[in-house]
Amino acid sequence: MSVLDTFSLKGKVAFVTGASYGIGFAIASALADAGAKVAFCERNPEKVKKGTEDYKAAGFDVKGYQCDVTDEKQVQDTVAKIAADLGTIDILVNNAGIIKRIPMTELSVEEYKQVIDIDLVSPFIVSKAVLPGMKAKGHGKIINICSMMSELGRETVSAYAAAKGGLKMLTRNICSEYGEFNIQCNGIGPGYIATPQTAPLREKQADGSRHPFDQFIIAKTPAARWGTPEDLQGAAVFLASDASDFVNGHVLYVDGGILAYIGKQPK
Repeated sequence: MSVLDTFSLKGKVAFVTGASYGIGFAIASALADAGAKVAFCERNPEKVKKGTEDYKAAGFDVKGYQCDVTDEKQVQDTVAKIAADLGTIDILVNNAGIIKRIPMTELSVEEYKQVIDIDLVSPFIVSKAVLPGMKAKGHGKIINICSMMSELGRETVSAYAAAKGGLKMLTRNICSEYGEFNIQCNGIGPGYIATPQTAPLREKQADGSRHPFDQFIIAKTPAARWGTPEDLQGAAVFLASDASDFVNGHVLYVDGGILAYIGKQPK
């Protein structure tokens, strides 16, 4: 087998949560392009319909399912449906997530718990549902979408940072507990990615200058640009493929170098 063949996902079944658009869509598309049979889920049925149409328009036959990833029964049922439709899941990407940018003293306990439930509890629920099938097959890949906030803190994102820090440790613990079954669990830590959600932070100001946050990110990133969802595709295919069989418990930061950089000296 050539080294390039180890990156092929032909014959594999992949499940990507929250993948009707943005980062999840890019990752699911890359897995499909590498040969995998891909399923995705969304809680909103309209997002399932729109996502399925968008995959088809992009040339990918990706199957969508309605599922609330914080509901263990729904997740178990969805994993069973995917197994019946496509086969037992070989690759799981825990991508579904939310963020609330609210100062900690103004963040309600309910809002904090909502972020934790979606960003940290749901990866536990979905991973728990797929692990028995992976053990039975003798292999499996779990990819958790972590964040630079798995390493750093920043104002207004206390719940998100707590969840993503926990997700990093869940990644390491799945590695520790299931590595002997030829199951690899790794994370991808995106940098600041240009998506519809971050578009307002990149809009030009009335005087033609960059948005202050845009200026901040460009100055803090050695690559001097925002990332794109497509920048994450190579990392996802690598971690989903046989090429990463001895990579386990690792978070691969795809951030343009921001975590390695102290920043520019003020002039």
